[in-house]
Amino acid sequence: MSVTEAPQNKTESRPVRVTTTKLKAMKGRGEKITMLTAYDYSTARIADEAGVDVLLVGDSLGMVMLGYESTVRVTMDEMLHHTKAVARGARHALVVGDMPFMSYGISPEEALRNAGRFLQEAGAQAIKLEGAADTHIVEKMVASGIPVMGHLGLTPQSINVFGGHKIQGKTREAAERMLRDALALEQAGAFALVLETVPTPLAALISQRLSIPTIGIGAGAGCDGQVQVLHDLLGWYPDFTPKHARKYADLASTLTSAFQEFMQDVRDGRFPGEENSFPMDEELLDGL
Repeated sequence: MSVTEAPQNKTESRPVRVTTTKLKAMKGRGEKITMLTAYDYSTARIADEAGVDVLLVGDSLGMVMLGYESTVRVTMDEMLHHTKAVARGARHALVVGDMPFMSYGISPEEALRNAGRFLQEAGAQAIKLEGAADTHIVEKMVASGIPVMGHLGLTPQSINVFGGHKIQGKTREAAERMLRDALALEQAGAFALVLETVPTPLAALISQRLSIPTIGIGAGAGCDGQVQVLHDLLGWYPDFTPKHARKYADLASTLTSAFQEFMQDVRDGRFPGEENSFPMDEELLDGL
């Protein structure tokens, strides 16, 4: 800044961050919660400015960003790397980091340490973990100041146990077990619960029985909110589109057209043009 310039006194208003308590209040008002996955700064910023309530840095990044066959291969370092980028782009949305496979199942101490890294190192405001095998871990996390989002139904990290992507909770016994697990997670202090690939009536029943919000993905409209993988929503993942997804764009086709147009312009000499280039006095080059 030049010494002759007056300092700017404008104060930039910062958006109010969505909190776990706000999500619970939204459930109480019957206001639906919106959640999307995000994996990088640019898309996180756009989704945040659009007003999405929650951004989940999901371990689905292993498939849509890194090309793994499943989420099982995703590591803590990869999750923290992407969570840092999303946290830098989100000023309004609650940022939730997804704890990857084997990051919380070995010991309570390691689970607590890994969960803390999402908040302390990566800038998330909460974490998500799958299943309800040990709700004491959830209690320890919450007692340590780490908000926890649960996840029941088709939990992708257990895909090898399930034997594929199968609907969960279809029998009375399985439905009873899922309801029991949901209540246990709520009792342990979870602030919300993802229900994935669960029959609509069961998801609605669980949503009614819980005081914390449920967020469905392939679980029907009776949940308190909905989450989708960003790439499914945008038509950006060419390998597979699940039944529960609705494509709101065909980004794969848009990108393909843009790439092809760029290549053609380069080959035909139309790019770069004068508007993309930087001039100089060519006399300065005389004799070089």
